[in-house]
Amino acid sequence: MTDSHEAPEAPESPEVPETAERPSSLAWLASAAPDPASCLRRWERDPRGTALLPAGRVWDVLVLPGLLGRATLEILGRLVERPGPVLADAGRDRLGFLVPVGTAAQWAGGGARCAGHGTWLVVPRPGETADGISWIVPPDGSGVLTDAARLELALHEAAARRDEEGRAT
Repeated sequence: MTDSHEAPEAPESPEVPETAERPSSLAWLASAAPDPASCLRRWERDPRGTALLPAGRVWDVLVLPGLLGRATLEILGRLVERPGPVLADAGRDRLGFLVPVGTAAQWAGGGARCAGHGTWLVVPRPGETADGISWIVPPDGSGVLTDAARLELALHEAAARRDEEGRAT
């Protein structure tokens, strides 16, 4: 899901025109790319393809191991009406929660791998699975991300439950 190679700096706030042909979730995701129009063209040519998008520009990503990530998402679903986008990497059994920029640099919680500035993610088009990566909670184009404080609360609860279950067996 992540690759920590440095990439050239991208413009601060790209504008991607929304059209009837391009759902807003695509435009929103593409806005993270150094060249949003090229990203959109790539997905139009190959809907089942992926794009390599930089974290730390529109969102950061907190990556959790699969079991802990799924339990965290379940708890988070009780805390918020709809969490922000969540990626699943079936091959590596992990989930990536899209969170506000800066979260990765400040995250102190255990059990999470943080992807911020300088990290690139392999991202499938919403509604598609590519190379074992899919959206459990697809972006809706609104720009809503998972609140880091609520994610941390859900993660602590999920970890506590896991620890309790481990002691009970």
